[in-house]
Amino acid sequence: MTQPLPTAFTERMRTLLHDEYHAFISSYEQPVFHGLRVNPLKVDRERFLTLSPFALTPVAWCENGFRYPEGARPGKHPYHAAGLYYLQEPSAMSAAECLGVQPGETILDLCAAPGGKSTQLAAALGGRGLLIANEIHPVRARALSENLERCGVPNAVVTNETPERLMERFPRFFDRILVDAPCSGEGMFRKLPEAIDEWSPQKVTECHLMQVDILDAAAAMLKPGGTLVYSTCTFAPLENEQSMALFLERHPEFSLIPLPHPEFFAEGHPEWATPAASELALTARLWPHLLDGEGHYLAKLQKSTDAEHVESPKKRKEKRGAKSAPAGRKEAIAAWRSFAAEAIPHAKRVLDDEQAFLLFGEQLYYSPAPEMDWDGIKVLRVGLHLGTVKKNRLEPSHALALALTADEAARVSSFTADDPTLLRYLRGEALSRDGANGWALVTVDGFSLGWGKQADGQLKNHYPKGLRWL
Repeated sequence: MTQPLPTAFTERMRTLLHDEYHAFISSYEQPVFHGLRVNPLKVDRERFLTLSPFALTPVAWCENGFRYPEGARPGKHPYHAAGLYYLQEPSAMSAAECLGVQPGETILDLCAAPGGKSTQLAAALGGRGLLIANEIHPVRARALSENLERCGVPNAVVTNETPERLMERFPRFFDRILVDAPCSGEGMFRKLPEAIDEWSPQKVTECHLMQVDILDAAAAMLKPGGTLVYSTCTFAPLENEQSMALFLERHPEFSLIPLPHPEFFAEGHPEWATPAASELALTARLWPHLLDGEGHYLAKLQKSTDAEHVESPKKRKEKRGAKSAPAGRKEAIAAWRSFAAEAIPHAKRVLDDEQAFLLFGEQLYYSPAPEMDWDGIKVLRVGLHLGTVKKNRLEPSHALALALTADEAARVSSFTADDPTLLRYLRGEALSRDGANGWALVTVDGFSLGWGKQADGQLKNHYPKGLRWL
């Protein structure tokens, strides 16, 4: 690392770490650790290990996490485009893993972009339950939506809202909430040197104030008995132990619970908070000089089961009564069923709840929570995007392709990862290809990659323009 660290930062860390300071500073001269996390919605761990073209080393605190060597380029491999894995720094895998998500639960990722933790939470849900992935910045929210799509997630709703706005709509609604809070980014200095230029003591203070407000909103949205994980990628006590101490003071209905993997994660430092609270030792710090990863902080909390009950948004919706169907919705559902019968006759996911079909203009979605009312909430994606309805026919979406498996489709155009013709498909070219006319699922080594439309010996390319390889 050639870029000097901020003096105010190094002086603070010297004061905090004492004898450990030299080892901490020396870690900045060590190589960055690169990681990927296998996506079990697409492929299980053991199968991927037999396929992987990269040398992989397991990440101890994440079952599906691996490190890959410097020089490997997994982001440029067709497996990445097919959503078989998500590129994620090893320490960043810890927060979603610690949340302990179970299939069928209702989950909120409150500060979700670019999507690493959301896709990890979605994998834990296994296609069941509901994930709301929220991001306040519109551009980052779109990237979040694209990453969930690439990973084949069918049961996520992507929102673009403030935590306060969501708090008004979803009081005591979620089983588990992840707050991977905006922070000063000190833990990423080695991986992202540009974070050094953006750092200042003032930014640390600003982030702390923001974190307090975000945590207050999260507390209001968690069900009694629910679990909250707070994480940052900074070393600043003000953003870590002190933010957590203030939260516990403001919310006595919450208590800290032990985190897994104490053999890898160091304890939090109660003495770095004001007032010092011994329970802060139950929080955790991930130090770059003590493990193969970057810097993170984790706290896991449980809300008391006797917290005041508030009626859920679902009940309020039922009392108001369901909305009338928008014009054209029946025709859109008919177009979907016609497409599905012809192109994906062996689909495993039964989409037969008429209330779950949502039509936005020409775009047809299948909602994982049809009872929910999204009026007044900025929503980018409501579950699985099925396609575009055009003159009573459905043009399937890229998201649908990535949510399917090869054995569900009537026609499959198969390629191997090392086939040069596959690169032509990813560049958006039409291909000479024999096969029965109609929509064909394009696959790489059996994993869905996108759509093509077979017509008279040619496969017309429907890989999205914005994703095409240059």
